[in-house]
Amino acid sequence: MNNEIMEAITQIAKDKKIEKENLRDILENIFISMVEKKYGTAENFDVIVNIDKGDIEIFQEKTVVEKVEDPVSEIDLESALKIDPDAEIGEEVVEVIDPAEFGRRLIVTAKQSLNQRIRDFERENVMEEYANRIGEIIIGDIHQMHKKGIYINLDKTEVFLPREEQIYNEHLRRGETVRCLIKEVRNQGRGPEIIVSRADKQFLVRLFELEVPEIYDGIVEIKRVAREAGDRSKIAVESIDRRIDAVGACVGMKGVRIQAVVRELNNEKIDILNFSSEPEIFIPRALTPAKPVKVIVNQEDKLAVAIIKDDEMSLAIGRNGQNLRLASEITGYQIEPIKESEYEAEGTAVSTSIEEVDELSPSIKKKLLEANIYKVIDAKNLGEEGLAEIPGLGPKSVEKILDVIQEYLSKSQDIEEDEEDEE
Repeated sequence: MNNEIMEAITQIAKDKKIEKENLRDILENIFISMVEKKYGTAENFDVIVNIDKGDIEIFQEKTVVEKVEDPVSEIDLESALKIDPDAEIGEEVVEVIDPAEFGRRLIVTAKQSLNQRIRDFERENVMEEYANRIGEIIIGDIHQMHKKGIYINLDKTEVFLPREEQIYNEHLRRGETVRCLIKEVRNQGRGPEIIVSRADKQFLVRLFELEVPEIYDGIVEIKRVAREAGDRSKIAVESIDRRIDAVGACVGMKGVRIQAVVRELNNEKIDILNFSSEPEIFIPRALTPAKPVKVIVNQEDKLAVAIIKDDEMSLAIGRNGQNLRLASEITGYQIEPIKESEYEAEGTAVSTSIEEVDELSPSIKKKLLEANIYKVIDAKNLGEEGLAEIPGLGPKSVEKILDVIQEYLSKSQDIEEDEEDEE
């Protein structure tokens, strides 16, 4: 029976690749549980498992007494002498228990318990291993397609690519090999669930690390990333070595490096920008492919007005406002684009101080200045919703401000047009 148990256990451990020390601990705990079931206690029992020899030894310590009242912890002298010829009343003797005494039913239960413990052990190992690999790129084979996502085989582990973590316009098929980023490990009731992603920003970062040695080596640093997976991404880079062109390193000779990333992302457009800590420099770069004529920045409120050539306005905004959203995300500024013709038409009026607008009452001017609204263009760009958030300004005051500003700008435009006509 002993050999039968150990053979079964050793085979299971070999299949599951469990370390000897961990297997020994699991087995000792299982047999202690078996002892408790059979004898009601395990206080005077010791279980020793020798994996190398394939032995399980169970020892029961008993006190020698004249009359046995508790057979689990006591033994009579006659029986004790068979174990130890020198035994005496009051002394302790150790009896060896044959595992076969537990009966086949208990042995079957032990095997079932072992399987369960091994599954728990595997689950903990998988959780620990993949928790330490979050942010790493893996390569696996697609083996199941579901409405909620895709199951991918990675060695002997299954990972899950949810629909929301997929590139929306990409069509993956069963049997294909696919790259993903390990994003999260969830501890589900039925076992650990490893969530992977192709839509995450970090996936884009890791792909550039694989393709651009300068990024991997730390010479070129990725400072910021904005991404709408499947459509467009913007990535800001900076070189710590003046001799290395950060953008050129990412693009590669004849665009080889960036094209490798673009192909992996199903032809997603990628704008690579030189990073700058100066918003007046960085914001125009972020609005690529448009080239702003001028940028007016409010650093305190993280607001910026970009003056765009009329024929480049659609480029600056992008399809469904995408380019503008990404530029705002990567810079951290809310960017308001204005056509160059409109800016010129408004002329110097947009830079006029709020204090110079006589039609506004002193109390309203004070509230605007306290909210860091110093110029007419600042108030105009805030609009109704933005002005309504300023403390002390009610709906009527907001309406009054907007009406006054609109009238002021219209008058200023008429004056400028008259001056041009006179010239």
